[in-house]
Amino acid sequence: MSLGLAAVFLVGLLGGVHCAGMCGGIVSAISAGVPQVRQPGWRAQLPAFSLHLAYSTGRITSYAFAGAVAGSIGGVGLLAGSALPLQTVLYVLANVMMIALGLYLTGYTRVLAPIEALGRPLWARIQPIAGRFLPARTPAQALGVGLLWGFLPCGMVYSMLGLALLSGSPASGALIMLAFGLGTLPNLLLAGMLLTRLRALTRNPALRRVAGLMVLGFGLVGLARASTLGDGLWNGLICHT
Repeated sequence: MSLGLAAVFLVGLLGGVHCAGMCGGIVSAISAGVPQVRQPGWRAQLPAFSLHLAYSTGRITSYAFAGAVAGSIGGVGLLAGSALPLQTVLYVLANVMMIALGLYLTGYTRVLAPIEALGRPLWARIQPIAGRFLPARTPAQALGVGLLWGFLPCGMVYSMLGLALLSGSPASGALIMLAFGLGTLPNLLLAGMLLTRLRALTRNPALRRVAGLMVLGFGLVGLARASTLGDGLWNGLICHT
């Protein structure tokens, strides 16, 4: 994994405290479909784990698909115009979105509210379909929920799609969103298995501020390197293999 993908993974991991809180409702709904078993020890957790893993697999798959689309759009834009100036603009915008994401995680949720609003018309059509899979009692049903829930309007996801757009290719865009989705995976799996305790932790203001400030720092470092874009566009925090 390149340094850039590792940084995107870390953003997902840090932002996972937000994901666990925002997706708490759907995680609870999936947990409600877990059959009660009387097996001792870790075996008792296997049914719940399989459902939550299937849900996250579907969610991350949707992220990767959206990343591929964004990368394709970015690639068309780069071909249509002068590549380097457009790359510079996209690079700056992507890091501005990263800064906005950091502020979003620290509690300034209105920063990304206008961007989240863009996805609500689509979500209004998808949500009723996703509801048909609930309660999810099988991994296949949980996978279906995840595939659809991946389109839930989310400032974090939209910020990462800005990086996918900048990548300029479907494969790179998909990899960026895959890395981001895998970063969110540990928090959401834990949210499903330890719902009550983790929800209290994700609502801890201090934890969210620390995560937000670290993500904000990524954006500031990226902006500081914008002047040296040139051939090293992806060299550093956000790089390309």
